[in-house]
Amino acid sequence: MKRRNLALAILTLAMVLTGCRAKTESDVTIIDWTGEVVTEEVKETAMTLSIDGKEMPVTWEDNASVKELKEICPLKVDMSMYGGFEQVGSIGQSISRDDKQITTEFGDIVLYSGNQIVVFYGSNSWAYTKLGHIDLSEEELTEILGNGDVVLEING
Repeated sequence: MKRRNLALAILTLAMVLTGCRAKTESDVTIIDWTGEVVTEEVKETAMTLSIDGKEMPVTWEDNASVKELKEICPLKVDMSMYGGFEQVGSIGQSISRDDKQITTEFGDIVLYSGNQIVVFYGSNSWAYTKLGHIDLSEEELTEILGNGDVVLEING
């Protein structure tokens, strides 16, 4: 009887301890670009991008440039309007690049010349390394990026 109770206690303890594993994801409260509070599940290792202090929903590429960008985070970049369709700013150093001739779309985040980050609210054709994409509409991006210089922050 004692052995049976001991075995039952060990089994119960094992089941409880199995549920006490480290979490790889957590709920995070985010204030989106409109100022609304959004709660979503994110990986602890995910990079975040903010423009003028407001976090943007970003889908990052899986490439060497993004990995290197994450290594130099936190990063604060003073961006400047250029051409009426993009914001551009220096990241302060060069990272690896794999430039390809592409036509960008609104929301695309690219690396230019290995040391400048560009965020598009319009379109352009050039050789860039794609870093990611801001998942907002063209109208939302134009409102955020098309009215003067901004500050971009990346944390990882």
